[in-house]
Amino acid sequence: MLSVENVVSGYGETTVVNDVSINVAPGEIVVIIGPNGCGKSTLLKTIFGLVRPGSGKIAFNGEDITGAKPFELVRKGMGFVPQTENVFASLSVMENLEMGGYTIRAPDLEEIFRMFPVLEEKKKERASSLSGGERQMLAMARALMTRPKLLLLDEPSAGLAPKMVEVVMEKIKELREGDSSVLIIEQNAKSALSIADRGYIMVMGKKVFEGKTHEILDHKEIGRLYLGKRGG
Repeated sequence: MLSVENVVSGYGETTVVNDVSINVAPGEIVVIIGPNGCGKSTLLKTIFGLVRPGSGKIAFNGEDITGAKPFELVRKGMGFVPQTENVFASLSVMENLEMGGYTIRAPDLEEIFRMFPVLEEKKKERASSLSGGERQMLAMARALMTRPKLLLLDEPSAGLAPKMVEVVMEKIKELREGDSSVLIIEQNAKSALSIADRGYIMVMGKKVFEGKTHEILDHKEIGRLYLGKRGG
């Protein structure tokens, strides 16, 4: 579904993502983990057209989308949830959802509320009144209003309490059941790996490891460096 080949990108003359290749198959949840500042967010923004790649190729459903604009990618079936400023705080929950579905003639609100019942309960309340976890669910729900085939999530558990992290991760698992593939970047590596099929590790702008989640979780050196495990 998504193919990123040898992508180099950054800001001005500063290279942040250096020759990275990843892919996401239909029905997969794929996670990218790594230390802060390693280029994970920049890679996601490059895929979604917010940062223009200096070189390399990005394809979505077999079509070259390198350098495409975000609104074009939304129409092609891609959604993106940034880490911060991902809801309109002054608007109601319902107005946020309507903004997300403006390109769809008849968005499926019933399905959205089935997946996120708390949003139906609070649909008339301002987004600013929601808890951090509820805001994250609203951000995901708004992105889902366009029925994306691929959803990009930037740090969906950032700042959330442990119990709410579990709830958000369960909601992400449900996305796959609704025929959406998901690409996540996440600091909470263990939680993300627990729901993902495969993972990539980035360090200093480069991909240094890839594998199925059990291979990452069982790898002693990776566990010591990135998962908080003690060396044996």
